[in-house]
Amino acid sequence: MTLSASLKTRSDAQCELCPAADQVRIFAVAPYSDDLSAHNIVVCQQCHERLDEVSTEHANHWRCLSDSMWSQVPAVQVMAWRILNTLSSEHWAQDLLDMLYLEDDTLVWAKTGITEDSLPTVAHKDSNGASLKDGDTVTLTKDLNVKGVSFTAKRGTAVRNISLVTDNSEQLEGRINGTQIVILTKFVKRAN
Repeated sequence: MTLSASLKTRSDAQCELCPAADQVRIFAVAPYSDDLSAHNIVVCQQCHERLDEVSTEHANHWRCLSDSMWSQVPAVQVMAWRILNTLSSEHWAQDLLDMLYLEDDTLVWAKTGITEDSLPTVAHKDSNGASLKDGDTVTLTKDLNVKGVSFTAKRGTAVRNISLVTDNSEQLEGRINGTQIVILTKFVKRAN
């Protein structure tokens, strides 16, 4: 059986990333470029164009991965992991990535050719869109009820020497009244 026939049968002549069935073509999943069906997937024209440069501009197109990431085909899982990693600044993509489980050898394949520097980093922004970094001082923009203790952190309170939560761009940690708490970035602004 030829590669084309094998993939057509496996995919039911549909894109393996989204449910489209028009203008499907074979896509070799790097680093492979051979004729093994295990190293290739079927993609539609739209997915093919967006695979060249996955960006947040077309992030909503990739919401289809919520279904295709559960494929039993390792090559499809690899592509889903790579795309979701690139879009991990999108909350929905990070949620899907957190749910995605890959076997060890499939995860190694997914990470092949991706350096730690090329993986997106979680960017923390304050309520005004200013970038935050570890050690910054921020000011609360509203009164916050602190769970687990009996005080309210008042608007205007300065929180010095913050620590950013590495896997969640919406959270940071800081001390208020001697208590270490987690604060949502939308409730702070960076102090000058």
